[in-house]
Amino acid sequence: MISAYSTRRVPRSAAPLAAALLLAACAVGPDYVRPDTKMPAAFVESPDWQRAQPADAAPRGPWWTSFGDPDLNRLQEQAAQANQNLAVAEAHYRQAQAAVDQARAGLFPTLSASAGLTRSANGTNGLKLPPQTLHVASVSASWVPDLWGSVRRSLESADANAAASAATLANAVLSLQSELATDYFTLRVADEQQRLLEEAVQAYQHSLDLTLSRYRGGVAAQSDVVQARAQLEATKAQAIDVGITRGQMEHAIAVLLGQTPEAFTVPRRSFLLVVPAVPAQLPAALLQRRPDVAAAERLAAAANAQIGVAQAAFFPSLTLAASGGYRAPSGADLLTAPYRFWSLGPTLAETLFDAGARSAAKRAAIANYDASAASYRQSVLAALQNVEDELLALRLLAQESAVEDAAVAAAEENLRLTTNQYKAGTVSYLNVIIAQTTALTDHVTALNIHSRQLAATVQLFAALGGDWDGAAPALSRAATN
Repeated sequence: MISAYSTRRVPRSAAPLAAALLLAACAVGPDYVRPDTKMPAAFVESPDWQRAQPADAAPRGPWWTSFGDPDLNRLQEQAAQANQNLAVAEAHYRQAQAAVDQARAGLFPTLSASAGLTRSANGTNGLKLPPQTLHVASVSASWVPDLWGSVRRSLESADANAAASAATLANAVLSLQSELATDYFTLRVADEQQRLLEEAVQAYQHSLDLTLSRYRGGVAAQSDVVQARAQLEATKAQAIDVGITRGQMEHAIAVLLGQTPEAFTVPRRSFLLVVPAVPAQLPAALLQRRPDVAAAERLAAAANAQIGVAQAAFFPSLTLAASGGYRAPSGADLLTAPYRFWSLGPTLAETLFDAGARSAAKRAAIANYDASAASYRQSVLAALQNVEDELLALRLLAQESAVEDAAVAAAEENLRLTTNQYKAGTVSYLNVIIAQTTALTDHVTALNIHSRQLAATVQLFAALGGDWDGAAPALSRAATN
C-alpha cells in the first residue's frame, strides 16, 4: 500500500484516475516469508557441518561418475532422454508455466469484436409491423483494474507453483538417477555373487571328484561322497536362484530407460566394487540443493499468496468497459454515422451478503498455508534424517567391511588347512564341508556389505541433492550474487 502522497494540486478531471492508480498499487494479504525451521548447529555424524540458506538452483553435477563405471554413465544418459516419469514431470512443468501466463493475462484489458444479423418483428398500438433485419458490427473492451492485488497475488501463486513444478521435475531427475544407480549396482552385485557361486561349484566338484577317488581307494566313507554331492547340488541351486535377482534388475533398468524388458540386456562382465570416499568435511550448503525441499517451500509460498486472493474478495471490484459499432437495417449503408452507437462507463460492484462464503474461503486459504508450511518443515526434517542415516550407515559399514575382510582371510586359511588335513586323513570330510561353507558364507557376506556401501553412497548423493565435488564454491558464489 502506498502511504505517501504529494501536495501538488491534481486536476479534478484526473482525480479519479489518480485514485485508481493509488489503489492499484495495493495488494492485500500477507507478504511471503519462508517458514522458520529449527536447524541443528551441526550433524551428529559430521560435526563440521553448519547451518546455511537454501540454494537449490546450484549445480548438482553428474555424481554417478564418481563410481567410475562407463556402463552406468551410458545408462544414465539414456534414461535422461527416454524415461516416461521424467516426461510426465516435464509436461506438468510446462502446464505450470502456462498457468503463469494465464494468470498474468488478468492484468490486461480484454478486447473482443462481433458481427451478426437479427430478424425480428413486433407490434405497436395493435398494429403489426413487418419483420425487419438488422446488421450489427461492434468492438468492445473491458478492464478490471487490480485494485486490491487479487490478480497479482494469483500471479504470485502461479509463479510459486511453477517454481515448485520445476523443483519437482528436478527431484524426478534425481530420483531416477539414484534408482537407476541402485538397480545397476544390485545387478552387478548379483553378477559377482553368481561368479562366487560358480567358482564354489567348481571347487566343490573338485572336492567331490577327490572324495570319489578316495572312496574307490577305500580311504573315504560313502557318507563323505554323499555329503560332497549334496553340498555341490545345493550350491548349484543357489547360483540359479541369483539369476532371479539379476533378471528382475535388468527388467527394472529397461523400464527406467523407456524400453520393453525383452528388448534390453546388460551383458555380464567383471565388476570392481568401487565405493567413492566421502570427504571428512562436507559443507552444509550441499543440503540446500534438495529439490523436494525446494518444492515444499514454494508450495508454501503459493499457498500464502492465495490468502491475499481470498482477502481481496472482501473489497469492491471496478470494471471499465467501452463498446462501439454500427447497427443498421437491411439495405442501409452499415458503416455510416447515422447507424453508429457507442457506450463508455465504469461499474463498481460489491457483494453485500454471501452467508460467510468469503470468510470461509479465507480461513481455508490460511489453513492450506499452515499445512504447506508444516509440510515444508517436515521435508527439512526428513532431509536431515536422510543425511544422518546414510552417514551413519557408511561409517559403520566401513568398520564392518574391514572386520569381514579379516574374516574372509581367516576362513580361506582355515579351508586350506582343513583340506590338507583331510587329504592326510587326520580329519573327516565334515570338517571340509564346514570350512568350505564358512568361506563361501564369508565371501557372500563381504560382497553384501560392499553392496550396502554402494547403496548407502547412492542414497547419500540423493540426500544431498547431488555431487559434493566442487559444489561448495558454486553455492558460495550463488549466495553472494
